[in-house]
Amino acid sequence: MDISTLKFDEKGLIPAVVLDDESGKILTLAYMNRESLEISLREKRTCFWSRSRQELWRKGETSGNVQHIRRIVADCDRDALAVYVRKDGPACHTGEESCFFHEVFENEDIPPAFSYEGLMQLILGRKNEKKEGSYTTYLFEKGMDKILKKVGEESTEVIVAAKNDDIKETIYEIADLAYHVMVLMAQMGIEVEDITKELASRHVIDKKVKQEKMV
Repeated sequence: MDISTLKFDEKGLIPAVVLDDESGKILTLAYMNRESLEISLREKRTCFWSRSRQELWRKGETSGNVQHIRRIVADCDRDALAVYVRKDGPACHTGEESCFFHEVFENEDIPPAFSYEGLMQLILGRKNEKKEGSYTTYLFEKGMDKILKKVGEESTEVIVAAKNDDIKETIYEIADLAYHVMVLMAQMGIEVEDITKELASRHVIDKKVKQEKMV
């Protein structure tokens, strides 16, 4: 898109919401002028306009916490930007991953959206706090052999359900297997991000192989 069609305000600025490209989490809200946006596009890393210092601000120039731009999207009115980045370090100057961490309100009537990261945090909580009556805690107390046994059992149940062409049961058993695999990950100190990165690297390799075959 031609950036001349963007609508900068009376001070020549446009708000830029920076998001983590992998998780979608909001990292910070900053502002760009035309020059900082052009620098960002050219260097493929975020460059903002500091309203307090009245100067260009390349994120990570002093801290090393560079934000590599994956893509930039304008809103419907073309007067705000969403900047998706891969970050080298925390987005906030306080050391927090995101600048948004002061809780103002949470509607407890609406359960939080499911995420693998959230499930892993729950599993780790059961490992560290040993909640009485928790099945997850029970698995950790029994140790690696028990966890591996359950992973094996759940794998077999996925195979049986799929062999019977039972889609609903297969989904149920895959969910069981995924949970027990995550317990195994927690036991071994493997994070969800480790698996995400591994899958992402395989995707890149697979894409290159396909390109080579097409040549």
